[in-house]
Amino acid sequence: MKKVVVYCLLLITYCCIQTSCKKDSFITSNQASINITTDSLKYDTVFTSTGSITKSFKIINENNQKLLLNTVKLMGGISSAYKINVNGVPTMEASNIELAANDSIYVFVSATINPSAANLPFIVSDSIQIKYNDNTRYVQLQAFGQNAIFLRNQTISANTTWSNTKPYVILDGLKIAENATLTIPQGTKIYLHANAPILVDGTLIANGTKNNEVVFTGDRLDENYKDLPASWPGIYFREFSKNNFLQFAVIKNAYQAVVAEKPSVNINPKLILQQCILDNAFKEGLLLVNTFAQINNSLISNCGNNIFISYGGNYSFTNCTVVAYNSKYITHKNEVLGITNFANTIGGVVTANLSATFRNTIFWGDNSFVDNEIQIAKQGANPFTCLLYTSPSPRDRQKSRMPSSA
Repeated sequence: MKKVVVYCLLLITYCCIQTSCKKDSFITSNQASINITTDSLKYDTVFTSTGSITKSFKIINENNQKLLLNTVKLMGGISSAYKINVNGVPTMEASNIELAANDSIYVFVSATINPSAANLPFIVSDSIQIKYNDNTRYVQLQAFGQNAIFLRNQTISANTTWSNTKPYVILDGLKIAENATLTIPQGTKIYLHANAPILVDGTLIANGTKNNEVVFTGDRLDENYKDLPASWPGIYFREFSKNNFLQFAVIKNAYQAVVAEKPSVNINPKLILQQCILDNAFKEGLLLVNTFAQINNSLISNCGNNIFISYGGNYSFTNCTVVAYNSKYITHKNEVLGITNFANTIGGVVTANLSATFRNTIFWGDNSFVDNEIQIAKQGANPFTCLLYTSPSPRDRQKSRMPSSA
């Protein structure tokens, strides 16, 4: 009996020692689990003077053994607009941090932004890198920089006129609701984030002037990004949108600069562009799908597809220039004008009436890869009219009035 008791005591002691040793040793498997309580910190304060705000997150060791965090590092280093404090210690990089089993540490992050600094981008970004057991995780940091009006995922639901006293920065998209009108005055600058399309179900009016244009572009203004195509999604005039009018507007560096679809809901064109520039779009500069649009005195330049008209519609182009050339970011591989009266759907090919008129409009491309800068394709029996006019010069008109014997 004594032997049994002694054996049991030894077994209990051994188990306790084993459990204690296990808790005191580090888990080294790359399958070890940690919980980082957020994947991003966003500082939505509109800074009106030099400001600082602090947020935090936790790193939690969810294992029954100790875990060694190799590094918790602010990637921007000394030049960052952010500062971090790891478990009570201000630092740019903390190393070899021991986390007890089922324990956690806090990481505090402060952002100090001077919004009047002209060289700051509108969105000041950085990240915190966390490395352990051959794993790397990141917490993204994002704060507003220059003085601007910041709108996040906003819907314009009533008639609204913006101010041109500060630029607008759009995050997560802007929607103009059906029967609402957004009017943008001359000189307004609109900077859009990579996830921020403008979706128009109502009406968009941009009243730029020759010397004071309305500008739509991406919000990355630093040297390596300011001229990148596809910096933001583009402007989309959708099914119930109506009476849109843009004059002296510059729309650049989008994925698709302008998209208009579906016929007009009234007798007016769904979209009128007057003295506008659509430039450096990754795909279409102007995509028109079975709609009604008038484009006057405008430049559509250097896009993946400058103009593409699909599934018919009613269009008038007057005194426009449509031009594409090879650039650092876009190789000219597609015609500058494509026209079809059909669309491919799940149920098969559908066709529609098409009427397109081009007056005094130039089509030109660096034709290293393109044989014909205008491609027209027709299917079905729907009425199809595509006319290209060039007005004669005064000298040509005078010749046309001379007698045939002259």
